Amino acid sequence: MNALWTVFRKELLDAMRDRRMVMMAMVIGPLAGPLILAGVSFFGAMKQKEKIESVLELPVIGAQQAPNLMAWLESHSLKIVAPPSDPDAAVRNQQHEVILRVTDSFAADWRAGRPAQLELIYDSSRPLQTGTSIARLRNLLEAYDQELGTLRLVARGIHPAVARPLLVGARDVATPQSKFDFAQQLLPYLLLLLGFIGGMQVAIDATAGERERHSLEPLLATPASRSAIISGKILATAVFTLLSLVVTLLAFRLVFGLLPTDKIDMSIDLPWGTLAQLLLVILPIVLLGATLLTALAAFAKSHREAQGYLPLLTFLPMIPTLLLMVSPVKTQLWMLAVPFLGQNQLILKVLRGESISLVEWLLNLLSGLLIAGILWLVATRLYHREQLAASS
Repeated sequence: MNALWTVFRKELLDAMRDRRMVMMAMVIGPLAGPLILAGVSFFGAMKQKEKIESVLELPVIGAQQAPNLMAWLESHSLKIVAPPSDPDAAVRNQQHEVILRVTDSFAADWRAGRPAQLELIYDSSRPLQTGTSIARLRNLLEAYDQELGTLRLVARGIHPAVARPLLVGARDVATPQSKFDFAQQLLPYLLLLLGFIGGMQVAIDATAGERERHSLEPLLATPASRSAIISGKILATAVFTLLSLVVTLLAFRLVFGLLPTDKIDMSIDLPWGTLAQLLLVILPIVLLGATLLTALAAFAKSHREAQGYLPLLTFLPMIPTLLLMVSPVKTQLWMLAVPFLGQNQLILKVLRGESISLVEWLLNLLSGLLIAGILWLVATRLYHREQLAASS
């Protein structure tokens, strides 16, 4: 135990003496993530709100066929403009977000009481750029359709309720916290990524770096067991990562607390209890990352080779985030035992203010600690190789 504590203190002090490493892990990294995520989330929501409230220029083909419809649309913050010569190309080249085409038979069908046809020309491959405008125009046309349908029924002496056998109400139970969807989708990945590889430089420097500096062999020649040596290095990496993670969570609390989210009816409040829960959720990933990074550093022959594993490691926390973004699923108990996936699901629950049972907590923590323990055994075996110091 004394040997473990000595190695842990030595590695942590060496890491803290590296000003560039401390600056990246404790200042630049923790501030960059919250600032970028908060800025993109807030300004993206403001942009969507601005598009909803601003005047929308709408090119209309055959506007003369439906003068009443054009007047009604213009009374609802739409500006009717002349259509381009090639509507499809104009939409595809992003000259216009959506174009409305009134068919030639619209006026005749309207006067005959038949359904009059309209056509929307848009590009569905750009939902972020054009989705708001398309949905806005659809809603207006549906409102006009219902309004005129009601007037036609009244003119024929029929109560409008006859044509509406169902009256569907809506009650949105989403909280302002759960509405911050973009931040909720990216925040788990950022936290898991930092918890997983936040101590990478410490782990690499403690093994591959020491091997290159020829300081690892004297350490292995001491009476301390190699299990105690690697355990001290893993613990130092984990503590360094936890410190960086705590600073990052505090930065998220500060940055998101300063956002004027009342303007967009969204909020991502991070009270102290939430921060503590997030830290507890990510703890297994911190230990998992520290052991895996140390094992890779022991396996690698040089500092550069150890850094070459970074692209693969950054991809691992990304997998569940991407899967859940394109195919959201309801959280199942077995998912909480899967590394990264379980933490991702629990982070979302914490952010949304949902309750987490004791069984879910225990399954997530124990499974993560079990996998970290297995990796610790692997790293210990690697540290017992005779080539570990001789490869320098």
